Amino acid sequence: MIVATAGHVDHGKTLLVKALTGVDTDRLPEEKARGLTIDLGFAYHDLGDGRVTGFVDVPGHERFIRTMVAGVSGIDVVLFIIAADDGPMPQTAEHLAILDLLGATRGVIALTKIDRVDAARLAAVSAECRELFAATPLAGSALVPVSAVTGEGIDTLRAALLDLAASLPPRPTGGNFRLAVDRSFVLKGAGRVVTGTVFSGQAALEDEVFLLPEGTALRVRGIHAQNREAAAARAGERCALNLAGSALRDAEPARGDWITAGGCAFATRRLDARVRVLASEARALANRTPVHVHLGAADVTARLVTIDGRAIEAGAEGLVQVQLDRPLHAVHGDRFVLRDQSARRTLGGGTVVDPQPRVRGRNRTQRLACLEAMQSGTAEMALAALLAAEPYGLDIARFAASFNLDPATREALLAQAAIVVVEHGGRMLGFAPQRLAALEAMIVPALERCHAAQPERAGVTPAELGSALPERLRATLRDLVLERVLARGVVERHGGLLRLPGHAAQRAKGDEALWRRVRRLLDVPDHKAPVVHDMLEPLRLELKPLEAFLARATQAGDVVRVSPRRYFLPGSIAHFEAIVHELARTRPGGTFSVADFRDRAGIGRNAVVEVLEYFDKVGLTRRDGQVRKVIRQGA
Repeated sequence: MIVATAGHVDHGKTLLVKALTGVDTDRLPEEKARGLTIDLGFAYHDLGDGRVTGFVDVPGHERFIRTMVAGVSGIDVVLFIIAADDGPMPQTAEHLAILDLLGATRGVIALTKIDRVDAARLAAVSAECRELFAATPLAGSALVPVSAVTGEGIDTLRAALLDLAASLPPRPTGGNFRLAVDRSFVLKGAGRVVTGTVFSGQAALEDEVFLLPEGTALRVRGIHAQNREAAAARAGERCALNLAGSALRDAEPARGDWITAGGCAFATRRLDARVRVLASEARALANRTPVHVHLGAADVTARLVTIDGRAIEAGAEGLVQVQLDRPLHAVHGDRFVLRDQSARRTLGGGTVVDPQPRVRGRNRTQRLACLEAMQSGTAEMALAALLAAEPYGLDIARFAASFNLDPATREALLAQAAIVVVEHGGRMLGFAPQRLAALEAMIVPALERCHAAQPERAGVTPAELGSALPERLRATLRDLVLERVLARGVVERHGGLLRLPGHAAQRAKGDEALWRRVRRLLDVPDHKAPVVHDMLEPLRLELKPLEAFLARATQAGDVVRVSPRRYFLPGSIAHFEAIVHELARTRPGGTFSVADFRDRAGIGRNAVVEVLEYFDKVGLTRRDGQVRKVIRQGA
């Protein structure tokens, strides 16, 4: 169990933690000199149930609210402290609001300094506290009068905390490992150590983890969980990780960073979220308001852009996009607190809906539908709703990372869902079965219309087919659908053109005799077809008429134009394509050079370059510096 203190400055939080644990959490010289907690303090103690309870002592002064938020994120229980002589004070209300925004529902209220007040004052403050807490999730929490000086009530308070510990539900063990860093230091003889609360999952010794937002890969060399050496760090524990890795020379962890497993190792500059404005605010939260965002242990400045462009009234909720000034790690469901631009006042808070929203390519209607889907409840419910809201395919990796699904959970979820998962272009896209079937069903009628409109052509390019579809599709989705119908033989590829099986171009009457002569020039065993200018003399033609004929022959699918001066028969192109695939299979890393292709194809260098540039153009290959890589299966 992790317990965090909360309450107004000088109400006795640190002294009470010392009375419970014997540990003075004020560790800094300045804290000792001023008698004021200015940074997070930590104590660990067995309250009597045989388990170690971790205490996080947070500052109460309004100047250190950002530190207070860092300390209470991810806790199990709040120990809310109110001095009997002062009663509730300004930071009492603000701390209570922050705990409400962060979803704290379990706590104990300790009325401290009872040795300074009489029975009447204690009764009055008790009633005031119950009224203050009545409208919050902490309503009904045990209220325990104590004195850290005399020890009165300490045993009762310890018993109340133990009762809460016994009633806590077990922490979910699923999800990727995520630790919010609240301290980072170098320990002599060990190296870099970070501490924080584990929000989800678990990490073991020697596991690879990532420092975010940098994305640096590190290794877990040592673990202390709840102040004891351990073999693993688990959700719900305060842990210290001894990290190793050469990247630590350049990347120094700091408060606000995260240590995560690879399944959710991403940072973002935008968050789509649902926010609630505190009812105590004097005015509405305007569109594009500058704010401080407190999430985990991080404090990041940002601007709130309301989804509908209108202000959110005090006490109301609304959807916003949080545009962050620097990258931040977050996943769906993370809670955060919003403070004003000067960091002096808490405005409200919210819950992350989509931590990886697309910047472009989504209209407002679809965006709202996706946000509604992501708020459906569980990941299973969100997946089903998103399949209906994402007509162009759901990015499975993005969905799993956003919902912090570990690999095993992701695979189990996909196995149970009504979903078709397709790999395309290095991405896994998910579709509702009926949606993918509808997309595939559009192809044949569109090709029939193309053939009827241009019977002299052997087929159409993928782009031309896309223009003939009743629904405008992005090129990546169009190619995905084409790959599926090509694999089933519903459509076939002829050179660089698409056609229905059995379709043949209707060549113009005057072209038949010329085609036989051209074919003889191009149909050579070594595939060393002549360039256009070298064809003029044997054909006894001028350049313009020959170019016009070759353009018609290209449309008919009789030849393939790889450049303005070079044409090949489809069989030669298929031969070159087979060489490309063979090179990709046999070369290290699946890449090959111009020289590799030239040596295997046996044609001149100019022809080699033009053929490879043609393959780049039609999307068979992609050039990367001096090498190429196959990116799809057909030219």
